[in-house]
Amino acid sequence: MTRILIADDDDIVRYALRKTLEREGHTVFEARDGTDALDVLAKQSIKIALIDMIMPNKEGVESTIEIRSKYPSVKIIAMSGGGRTHNFDLLKYAQKYGANAALRKPFTDEELLESLNV
Repeated sequence: MTRILIADDDDIVRYALRKTLEREGHTVFEARDGTDALDVLAKQSIKIALIDMIMPNKEGVESTIEIRSKYPSVKIIAMSGGGRTHNFDLLKYAQKYGANAALRKPFTDEELLESLNV
């Protein structure tokens, strides 16, 4: 079906998202941070990128801006649980700078799958 990139520094989150998406027939690629995500995008034809907002090396908003600039046809879904930045809504900024949709962690499998259609 769809080729999807998951960029998240949490191994458990990536595993859970991968299982849900593969169960629905999608092909999934993984990255641990924004730098790795851009490497995957340079090598693979990705339709949707799920991007965590709080990651090491290259965080989510910066990654979103760069993905939108280099790969304008890629649909970007921002993800965040807030982490260290409860008073700073990273999902709002991600959407301002190019994310097509946003998911606030924790989210359900149904919310994840619904976001693919936005």
